[in-house]
Amino acid sequence: MTLRSANDTASQGGTRRPVSENYTLQGLLATQRAAFLRDGIPDARTRIDRIDRLAALLLDNADEIRQALNDDFGTRPADLSTATDIVGCMYDLLHQRAHIRRWMKTERIGKLRILGLSQRIRHDPLGVVGVVGPWNFPLALTMVPAGAALAAGNRVLVRPSSTTPLTAGVVAAHAGDYFSIEELAVVTPAHGSGSDFSKLELDHLFFTGSPHVGASVAADAARNLTPVTLELGGKNPAVVDVSADLTKAAERVADSRMVNSGQVCLSPDYVFVPDGALGEFCDRVVDRWRSAYPTIEQNPQYTSIIDDKNFRRVCSLVDDSVAAGAAKRVALPPGETLPDADTRKIPPTLLTGVDGSMHIETEEIFGPVLVAYPYRELGEVIDHINRHSHPLAIYWYGNDNDRFERLQASTRSGAVCGNDFAVHLATGDLPFGGVGRSGMGSYHGRWGFATFTHARAVFHSRMPVSLASLMSAPFEGVKKRVWSAQLALFRGWIGRRRLGHFRPIRDRQLRYAGIHETDDGQDP
Repeated sequence: MTLRSANDTASQGGTRRPVSENYTLQGLLATQRAAFLRDGIPDARTRIDRIDRLAALLLDNADEIRQALNDDFGTRPADLSTATDIVGCMYDLLHQRAHIRRWMKTERIGKLRILGLSQRIRHDPLGVVGVVGPWNFPLALTMVPAGAALAAGNRVLVRPSSTTPLTAGVVAAHAGDYFSIEELAVVTPAHGSGSDFSKLELDHLFFTGSPHVGASVAADAARNLTPVTLELGGKNPAVVDVSADLTKAAERVADSRMVNSGQVCLSPDYVFVPDGALGEFCDRVVDRWRSAYPTIEQNPQYTSIIDDKNFRRVCSLVDDSVAAGAAKRVALPPGETLPDADTRKIPPTLLTGVDGSMHIETEEIFGPVLVAYPYRELGEVIDHINRHSHPLAIYWYGNDNDRFERLQASTRSGAVCGNDFAVHLATGDLPFGGVGRSGMGSYHGRWGFATFTHARAVFHSRMPVSLASLMSAPFEGVKKRVWSAQLALFRGWIGRRRLGHFRPIRDRQLRYAGIHETDDGQDP
């Protein structure tokens, strides 16, 4: 049974209620902001109802969504679309639903109540949130942040990618059956460009896409001081340790490179393999691809590159590398001629001998191409990673050992994943986000709720002494003695610390400040 909007029915007296297409971009924003101010902060029941309706929007229309995704890509497996863009959304939506009541509660904190000062933190919604989705997983990477924004109590404007217009059209056509435009509205190209959307005076803007476009979005939002969360991409490395099962590592790297034909921000772009094992590793990667894809041209299980522009870009990266001296191995089925511009299918391709003079070493591939490098010592790997922008993820294949710890401590990335692909994306227990050029901010689970709320400090004083009076003139008498005593106290503390003296007064100071020492006498 389809869930409908709690505020409206789909039709009354033969007249369909307002839909987003009947409003301008500014009109949608004004409508949602007015509704947010009119209705106030929604209770848990309202938020849960909105999440249920968002889930129903996807589940009720799953067949139409899968077909639209296939048509947008040219070929995209229905099961992949189910796993990523439909079922993949449910885990985080259900996680949000299960924890809303606890997360939205006001927290009482601090130990100053005995002095007459109460402190608490409210977790208030921001207002109207804008979500800009990408084309590679146009629903999963749009509806999951939208669900987190609804869980946090906001109104949401969603702008799906224009690169997948059929999928966006399905969402736009059905959203009005589940939501009032005051709650969630779908923005289409008819409302204006992507830049028009990012220039809105939103209370928060969430964007998933390339670093290049992300920079433009951030610049647009900055004009209104709109806070942004940017989920971008990057060249993600994989590292095969000497402790790894080489066959298992090769198969897992091969599989993870081919998810959505490599059109995933988390795909490993390149892999480092111990020097003496590189040849065997490459053999096993190519064998895995040949086994998985005995045919490609007419294979409905093989995802096409999204459009002609990206098809030409990926082919050019490979051709330029080979022309500059790289060696290419292709898992090409017998009798097939690939790459094929008509179907936009590129066969799984492995490159070795790549160096810094080739564009593929610095440009994110976003296609079914993997680069493999040999290494003798982990320091070489770390130096290579650190010479480039911080990736969204680093993959490690091997034991949880000292070398794995060294890799984590010596690099920066959005996440570090051991022995599997993108598991942190599917759990509500870990944050998902980048660092540096791979993004800013995070979401999923509690982190998504936190992204779309404001941690609002509240205090109430019944103290006999006013801080304002202590900090205003005239500074004499008691005031002067208070601040002079504080200065002497902290000078004594730092002096004793430098000399290694640990006296009772210092311990009391540390306890009062909430600082706890480790066993070796050092602050954690």
